[in-house]
Amino acid sequence: MRFTRTGLQDAVIIDLEPVEDARGFFARVWDEREFAENALETRIAQCNVSFNRRKGTLRGMHLQRPPYEEVKLIRCSRGSLFDVIIDIRPESASYKQWTGVELSARNRRMLYVPRGFAHGFQTLEDDTETFYMVSEFYVPGAEDGLRWNDPIFGIEWPLGEPSEISDKDRSWPDFVG
Repeated sequence: MRFTRTGLQDAVIIDLEPVEDARGFFARVWDEREFAENALETRIAQCNVSFNRRKGTLRGMHLQRPPYEEVKLIRCSRGSLFDVIIDIRPESASYKQWTGVELSARNRRMLYVPRGFAHGFQTLEDDTETFYMVSEFYVPGAEDGLRWNDPIFGIEWPLGEPSEISDKDRSWPDFVG
């Protein structure tokens, strides 16, 4: 795996390093030692899948409040999406900054989302599936979020207005921090 730091403190893009032959390829998507060597969280408590029928579906911006903050490792296993993270850690050098990364079944790229970040995505194709590895168990009472189009962040969603979004995701409040 190839680990590339993003412009946001502690957030990392991870690219596979496939070994190819006539059959196709083989590549690791998880290696506890490599993650530890790169100062990344190695605990996996839960794995989740999100399937989205329509291009333009937006999920986010989600987070778990302390002490239940999660590290996430996101990979698109079918279709493609624009994955967005926002650093909402007041002590961070990249506080209130966001970055977006295209994740797709074709590029096989992953995004490492540190604790204290909000996370969301917009699908770029119909029938897009996302796989999450998460460091903490989901705690419903700790669930929180930020509005996907909060002007304080100015996220540039590639498809603009979502074609699908839940009432809950549409109604998250503006960021106060």
